[in-house]
Amino acid sequence: MGTPSDQSIKYDYSFKIVMIGDSGVGKSTLLLSFITGAVTDLPNTIGVDMKMKHIKVGGKNLKLTIWDTAGQERYRTLTSTYYRDAHGIILVYDVTQRQTFTNLANLWAKEVELYSTNKDCVKLLVGNKVDKESERVVSSEEGMELAKQHGFLFLEASAKTRENVEKCFQDLALKMLQDLEKKRQEESEKKRQEELEKKRQEELKSKPQPQRAETKPEPPNVEIKRPTYPGPPGGGGGRGRGRGRGGGCGGGSCP
Repeated sequence: MGTPSDQSIKYDYSFKIVMIGDSGVGKSTLLLSFITGAVTDLPNTIGVDMKMKHIKVGGKNLKLTIWDTAGQERYRTLTSTYYRDAHGIILVYDVTQRQTFTNLANLWAKEVELYSTNKDCVKLLVGNKVDKESERVVSSEEGMELAKQHGFLFLEASAKTRENVEKCFQDLALKMLQDLEKKRQEESEKKRQEELEKKRQEELKSKPQPQRAETKPEPPNVEIKRPTYPGPPGGGGGRGRGRGRGGGCGGGSCP
């Protein structure tokens, strides 16, 4: 998303933006109002037109290459080839013409999702001609809801009064820049972590491994049973049972 500039060129990043929508919604007038500051009614674009402008957003100098595409059915295939690799897409409808809003939801938004090859592409939904408030048929709430469903940024503008014209392109450019720098920070951090892990693995390989002490198997634990001895025959009772202290036998012979 975006490309770093050469040091000799006065910009930091270059972004490609494509404007799409039905014929007559005011894409070319919005673009001309942004590029020149002039308010001029223009005929419908035939084929594709391209304008460039340098702006400063978020402290960075940006080069915007903006492709204004035709809305006629016969140019749709040509248009899809331009927004395939776009960094930003502006989808424009006329708030006084409901069909242009319906076509964005049912046709243009689906084609963008189908053909856009840049997964980081930022989309901005713009409801043009809010100066014709008395003729409005598409409410701001409907525009916000459609933008929410598809993950788009959302603004209403008027190419005739220049209301929000600068803001449309600046908000889109700022979001593209923020996403780009966030992505680069994440990639840088991932690379740093990979280098740290690689260094750790190399240190582990170069470190001498400690020698393991040889261990001898322990002898088996054998239970030793000691023999038991029986007592003397007959029980070996007391000594001189039934004898008197003088050793004689009373009333008869001693057994």
